[in-house]
Amino acid sequence: MTTQIISPTALRVERKFKASRERLFQALTNPASLEKWFAVGEGFTTPIAEVDLRTGGRYRLGMQPPDGTPVLIVGGVYQLIQPPDKLIFTWAWEAAGRDEPETLVTIELFDLGDETRVILTHEQFLTPAARDQHGEGWQGCFNRLAMAIENEEV
Repeated sequence: MTTQIISPTALRVERKFKASRERLFQALTNPASLEKWFAVGEGFTTPIAEVDLRTGGRYRLGMQPPDGTPVLIVGGVYQLIQPPDKLIFTWAWEAAGRDEPETLVTIELFDLGDETRVILTHEQFLTPAARDQHGEGWQGCFNRLAMAIENEEV
């Protein structure tokens, strides 16, 4: 997995997964699958996974930290849904007092035979610190996704 800083307000994460594009697209968009892997680290759970998978539809995901602190909730609107190649959606935290703008996530999936290369671009951050924090979060999520695929949970 590689994470690249492509500007002060954008990052790109690339990773290969041992799964088809169709299987990965499903893992990225199906609530039951998202519950298995969408969280930033060890011990986190995903008690909220709501998806209205259509252009203009909303999603909402909640990550529960292992220390019992409140669920971290992010949501947004699907801008483009192109199975199994591409997904574009907005990203905004629900927490009161978070001074972060809505950002944009683009996920592209490329067929490599028995693997799929995923390129995630997350942009429009207010600060490099917010960009870097999200880069670490995406790495954690992708590590969990790879484990869910390996364990055939998604």
